[in-house]
Amino acid sequence: MQTTAELSTLAFTNTPGFVREYRKDFPILDRMVYEKPLVFLDNAASTQMPSQVMETITAYHSFHHANVHRGVHQLSQEASELYEGAREKIRAFIGASSEREVIFTSGTTDSINLVANSYGGYNLKQGDVILISEMEHHANIVPWYMVARRTGAIIKVIPILDDGTLDMNALHEMIRDEKVKILCVNHVSNALGTINPVAEICALCREKGIITVIDGAQAVSHDSVDVKSIGADFYAFSGHKMHGPTGIGILYGREDILKGMEPFKGGGDMILSVSFEHIEWNELPFKFEAGTPPIAQAIGLGAAADYLNSLDRVEVKKYEDSLLHYAEEKLITVPGLRIVGKAANKVSLHSFVIDGVHPHDIGSILDGEGVAVRTGQHCAEPVMKRFGIPATTRASMSFYNTFEEIDELVLALHKVTELFNVTK
Repeated sequence: MQTTAELSTLAFTNTPGFVREYRKDFPILDRMVYEKPLVFLDNAASTQMPSQVMETITAYHSFHHANVHRGVHQLSQEASELYEGAREKIRAFIGASSEREVIFTSGTTDSINLVANSYGGYNLKQGDVILISEMEHHANIVPWYMVARRTGAIIKVIPILDDGTLDMNALHEMIRDEKVKILCVNHVSNALGTINPVAEICALCREKGIITVIDGAQAVSHDSVDVKSIGADFYAFSGHKMHGPTGIGILYGREDILKGMEPFKGGGDMILSVSFEHIEWNELPFKFEAGTPPIAQAIGLGAAADYLNSLDRVEVKKYEDSLLHYAEEKLITVPGLRIVGKAANKVSLHSFVIDGVHPHDIGSILDGEGVAVRTGQHCAEPVMKRFGIPATTRASMSFYNTFEEIDELVLALHKVTELFNVTK
């Protein structure tokens, strides 16, 4: 397999030195696709993994692999220390008060299902209201729909404005309803890039006694997250969105709420004692972690947190903002292109449509040019319906992307418009 070091036409002359240094940590960025340098702009789906994380996972498998919490032998003790050490790293990474508030799951979807079933399933009743924003990923809609059907609760939708921001006036009005018990909103929209004012929303809900469930999957890789400052009751995110492994995620929950919740899954490690007459649950956080956990993935997630902590997050945020604005300036030069979601406060992500060209065709042509983007509804079908479109093309950037890669994206889009004869 050839690498961009051998064949690259991208000189990165406009790219800051610190970005060029960061790129060295990501071997996949040296790949060629169809004999063209890979331009990876699908970071909202999965961010790439640095060598430091891969090496940590390999070291675990090479020297420490064993089941955790259950063995007295040396390897089990080492694996347990690494696994629980990763939990402490995540606790510090998000500013939780205690490791008891950090639950390992398989991802954001699993985390939200846990809350919906263990909290919503036991606390909601006929006529109670669940508020869900119109910009949610399906993972923060479907579990609540299922629980609402089971409990008789009602889902009401917080609308989106034309610029892709949440209608805060509507939200203020809707939370006045005393039947509202839970509010679900993403920190960052995966389909639009909008950054929601989650701290303000959580403060409003706390005054009303409304439980808040924040989908943080798209936020953790772009900015520092402090769950105490946000004030969320629950905050969920995934490892593969923050340069860690797939198959691992986190549910943060306030300890006082978690203590009163029933487990979602049953099995080993989430119990203290078992008989056919009585079962006693384990202490937090273990009562929510049934079965053999994703040990290697958790350790890898801890390494990903270490990696992100090693960066200058302020510098990275400023750079990603500059990428966002540069990409907008370049994209609007493409004939027939319209950006969907023009919020003033966005992460480095643009969704767009081109008149007369289906996003899947755009994605296929871009792929042939070595440019990886995401096309479709992005598991956010209500967003597409809101804007009256079947789908979008989404270019999502990370700190290792460059201005030159944006130029390659735009060149490829001009080829799309030439092929489909889009002139305005």
